[in-house]
Amino acid sequence: MRILFLGDIFGRPGRKGVAKKMTDLREKLSLDLIVANGENASSGVGLSVKNAKEILGSGIDVLTSGNHIWKFKDIYSYLSACDRIVRPANVAEGSPGRGWTSFEIYEGLSVAIINLQGRTFMTACECPFRGADKILEEIPEEIKVRIVDFHAEATSEKQCLSRYLDGRVSAVLGTHTHVQTNDARILADGCGYITDAGMCGPIDSCLGLAADPVIKRFVTGLPQKWRVAGGPVQLQGVILDVDETTGKTISIETWKSDYMHDC
Repeated sequence: MRILFLGDIFGRPGRKGVAKKMTDLREKLSLDLIVANGENASSGVGLSVKNAKEILGSGIDVLTSGNHIWKFKDIYSYLSACDRIVRPANVAEGSPGRGWTSFEIYEGLSVAIINLQGRTFMTACECPFRGADKILEEIPEEIKVRIVDFHAEATSEKQCLSRYLDGRVSAVLGTHTHVQTNDARILADGCGYITDAGMCGPIDSCLGLAADPVIKRFVTGLPQKWRVAGGPVQLQGVILDVDETTGKTISIETWKSDYMHDC
């Protein structure tokens, strides 16, 4: 099974870039499943129902998210109604939505997609390690392919979770920092790993934002008004080949699209 996992979709440029590429990407890369993090898809922070439907309609199979998913109130009921979007599983009990979902590739073959949020330098949440244990008890044994989006800041926390789950999930893929890292690997017991899958959005930016206000904030320490950057857009992520009978990752490599100038 071949899976494309895309890093955080950032604002309108990211959405337009995804829509443009999804038309032929599945066939071109021989993909069975496309997952993307959508928590920054609306104005660079949050995800509206309108934009969620737009992205899912463009060819993305499942959307994961993170700490910014709660910005738009209209998404709350949609998270509970739509089984193609997941929010971090280890947020407060009773929060809208689900922390994992299964997606059927074809009859008899489904994939579990799990979303967890880190605790280091992040909004308060429950333990992602214990949260993962609980979810793995819920997932049916016959679902061997299990993909984790770990939305976290600290590289140490991401690496530790991947080793904690090695042999129990197919991959732990980091999101949140928007910078694609150079450490894609397969751990000893078959868990694919990368610290951060990157970002789908404007490349000439500070993590998707126009650089000038961000620089001014660093220099002056004063609040600034952020805005989504313009310029060329690139999609970034990882491609995984997973043995569907064992759930182990066979190969993992970083992936980037070419630059798009009309997004």
